[in-house]
Amino acid sequence: MRKVTGFLFALLLSFAGVSKAQNPAIADPATYLADLQKEMVIEWPKNRTINLVFHGHSVPAGYWHNHEVHTLESYPNLVLAKLKERYPYAVINVIVTAIGGENSVKGQERFERDVLVHKPDVLFIDYALNDRGAGLEKAKEAWEKMIQSALSKNIKIILLTPSPDQRVDMLAAGNPLEQHTQQIIKLAETHHIGLADSYAQFKKVAAKGDLVKYMSHVNHPNLEGHQLIANELVKWFMK
Repeated sequence: MRKVTGFLFALLLSFAGVSKAQNPAIADPATYLADLQKEMVIEWPKNRTINLVFHGHSVPAGYWHNHEVHTLESYPNLVLAKLKERYPYAVINVIVTAIGGENSVKGQERFERDVLVHKPDVLFIDYALNDRGAGLEKAKEAWEKMIQSALSKNIKIILLTPSPDQRVDMLAAGNPLEQHTQQIIKLAETHHIGLADSYAQFKKVAAKGDLVKYMSHVNHPNLEGHQLIANELVKWFMK
């Protein structure tokens, strides 16, 4: 019997209803942004502007307590500072399209107008903290639409799991934030895109009883909390 080539084997699988998309895996941090990292070391005049777009709610927008907006101490700009240390020749724009109080359903409605117009090189999505009100099903639908729309334009995507709400026991199995975390992880696996699991890092802090040290407000991180999130994001640019 003739040996089946890789192409023919894949074709046979597709006829059988099996595809690579059904073999989910989160993108590999070592390779996912490799092409972009090569561009970020190019010097003038051959370099270009790199656009990083952060879409979400009050946390990426930089809200702390008393409605104060700490733009320069929020994780989008902390990421910028860390990237500039590594890529001194890169022209990097941080564009924040986040709105305080918004969930992913509303964020999806303005996605093309407010997000895609910026032509992101990398898109970060952070809505889970506010998606508890919308519910898992509606949130999944909204995230799916944003992901598919961005992927159709070959945009790299990194999804964020939620930062804390101190009214939620992060150590309780099946709590609402954990449910949204698991849904986001599944989305990253299904679409083979990036994931920054902020929730897992804050859960470690909560297990030590130190969560309050990372929070400026009941559900808004302080500088230390934003640094924790930023550290998870820059890992995707450091391989």
